[in-house]
Amino acid sequence: QVQLVESGGGLVQAGDSLRLSCAASGRTFSTYAMSWFRQAPGKERVFVAAITWSGGGSDYTDSVKGRFTITKDNAKNTVYLQMTSLKPEDTAVYFCGTSSRCCNIRRSTAYDYWGQGTQVTVSS
Repeated sequence: QVQLVESGGGLVQAGDSLRLSCAASGRTFSTYAMSWFRQAPGKERVFVAAITWSGGGSDYTDSVKGRFTITKDNAKNTVYLQMTSLKPEDTAVYFCGTSSRCCNIRRSTAYDYWGQGTQVTVSS
């Protein structure tokens, strides 16, 4: 089992920044990647960004490229999502997940464990 605890969400204005954190514990040795997904009300959970467990590779959905940065602190087993130039359309519950699979990491079905989510609300 892997436990994931997210933090850092909140209410901000358009153009502001936020940093989300996701701390992983438990049996993380089989993890290939950690990712952030988001889910707006009434919509499906969608991919935002991913980073390999080693921290050597990352991927972003097009809508956040240049604004969001995913990083990992290997000593703390914690992944961060630095979000800048936030827009109202970024409003969602943000979830972190871990996957033991090397492929299709943009799909939520590839993930074995999820955190409880943290709300990000961006006002215009």
